[in-house]
Amino acid sequence: MNTFDAVIQKIRAWTGLLAVAIGDLAIAVAAILGLTLTSSTDAGRAQVVSILSGAFTAIGTLTTAYFGIRAVSNTAQSSMPVRVGVTGNPESEPRTS
Repeated sequence: MNTFDAVIQKIRAWTGLLAVAIGDLAIAVAAILGLTLTSSTDAGRAQVVSILSGAFTAIGTLTTAYFGIRAVSNTAQSSMPVRVGVTGNPESEPRTS
């Protein structure tokens, strides 16, 4: 892997992590907003529990999915051998398989 590919992979990793962090933050803000709106009414504890458990489930699922997909992607990329042709470009080498 050349330096340009390493930079691209680093940008993809940070961008994905930022997207997950923003999504998690949005879910947390929505849960807090839901809690503040239900606390002003005569809502029961069941609504508070359902809001908190739903937010926890959504954040956990989103974060776990990102890291799971990232791990599988890293494993797949590291298992593929890179063949470098005369020009130094892996795509320039003809495929023999």
